[in-house]
Amino acid sequence: MEDLDEAYWKSLVEEAEQVGSLGEEVVEEAETLQGMDEEAWRAAEESLSKGETLELQVKGCNRGGLLVDWKGITGFVPISHLDGLPSGLREEELREELALRVGQSLRLKIIEVEPGRERLVLSQRALGWTEDPQGLLESLTSGEVRRGQVTRLCDFGAFVDLGGFDGLLHISELSWRHVEHPREVLEVGQETDVYILDVDRERRRVALSLKRLEPDPWSLAAEKYEVGQIVEGTVTNVVDFGAFVRVEEGLEGLIHISELAEGNFLHPRNVVQEGDVVKARILDIDPARRRMGLSLRQV
Repeated sequence: MEDLDEAYWKSLVEEAEQVGSLGEEVVEEAETLQGMDEEAWRAAEESLSKGETLELQVKGCNRGGLLVDWKGITGFVPISHLDGLPSGLREEELREELALRVGQSLRLKIIEVEPGRERLVLSQRALGWTEDPQGLLESLTSGEVRRGQVTRLCDFGAFVDLGGFDGLLHISELSWRHVEHPREVLEVGQETDVYILDVDRERRRVALSLKRLEPDPWSLAAEKYEVGQIVEGTVTNVVDFGAFVRVEEGLEGLIHISELAEGNFLHPRNVVQEGDVVKARILDIDPARRRMGLSLRQV
């Protein structure tokens, strides 16, 4: 779960879709934070590792969020990690809401420390994940299905609110087919059923899956297809040694270069292109290894 864990926390400083054009400025602000003090940075790293809850005073704001003071270091709280902000605010209204918080004390958690980049990022939202006042985390069980709402999309997956606790739906668990970005499958605010893949109570992480709500296409391949059968599919990728063809969602076969066409040609792209719809003959099927050999030449 190390990769998942790293992705989980990395995502906390990715701006939510609703922040829109403010995202780049948020990163720029966080990267120019002041106050390089070795002892203070070590204390920040220790606080992060312990998951401590801090109470810090807001000393300023900008378009991207709030600035707080931590032992002489300026910390940054992105808008997407603040609780209680009204939704649908125009930019001027958002600035006014942020300005009202200057001088207030906020309960926060440190979520990222990078001394070399003078970057200290904090969050209000992370408090709920750690404290879980409703005990939702304790009630979750691997293998069950829960209803949730998509709260954020990022390059490597989506976060789903399960009723007070966010779980991570990794991009590899969105669909049996290849997905370039979660927005191909989900959108912010959408309600969906999710499969509880793993619950790590010690680290307070919940891994979710969408694709496991449906049968793996390869598990049914032996029943649906046989050697010699002619199938129709779409070319998804052309490489030096052949072409991959999507026979159905989540199930692709390979046409080896030797099975593309008669005669000599320089590259498989001289025969087929991505997006082409072709008919091919099944040469072999190996569901256990998730492989299907196809031939265009023998059709």
